[in-house]
Amino acid sequence: MSQNKVTFGLEKVHIAFFNTTSPTQPAWEAPIPILGAVRFAPEAQGEESTFYADNGPYFTYTSNNGYAAELEMANIPDEVLAEMLGWEIDANGMLVETTDGTPKEFALLGQILGDKKNRRFVYYRCKASRPSKEHSTRAESVEPATETLNIRILPIEIGGKNVVRGVMELNDTNQAAYDAFFTSVYLPTFGGGA
Repeated sequence: MSQNKVTFGLEKVHIAFFNTTSPTQPAWEAPIPILGAVRFAPEAQGEESTFYADNGPYFTYTSNNGYAAELEMANIPDEVLAEMLGWEIDANGMLVETTDGTPKEFALLGQILGDKKNRRFVYYRCKASRPSKEHSTRAESVEPATETLNIRILPIEIGGKNVVRGVMELNDTNQAAYDAFFTSVYLPTFGGGA
């Protein structure tokens, strides 16, 4: 249970690409830190269905179809964009957007500051579309341009459960897992274990 009254401040954004060759699945490569986090805005996807009987609502079911999100960054490194979107980097280092590139799924990790404790999060199965970036002339004051990725976040099976995301806050029993959160993608342990 969170000890925070409020949370604020996005930082420590990491991308961990899905590893399709690992004998144990799901698996991700080592997380890559991406500096310059500005905003992350996930919007829940799913519907609520109500079945009526006995002249009223009898049963309600809510589906969890993941999230549609926007990740705004100061700049996304070309190497990360190339791997994420299936683009190419040519012999002279130019990032080339190709129409036949195959996007690669990834986990998105990060940290939100809190008034008491920081919270670390992971969204396990993400797929990005081309970023939007606005270029404008320099005026009296310099205002940096940012890049915004549209990300679709879907459920993935982990430990026999369909999982979308996880959030961890430091407590008395999880110091090792909390400290290692950005070295590899944390897989949840179900059944109350740590």
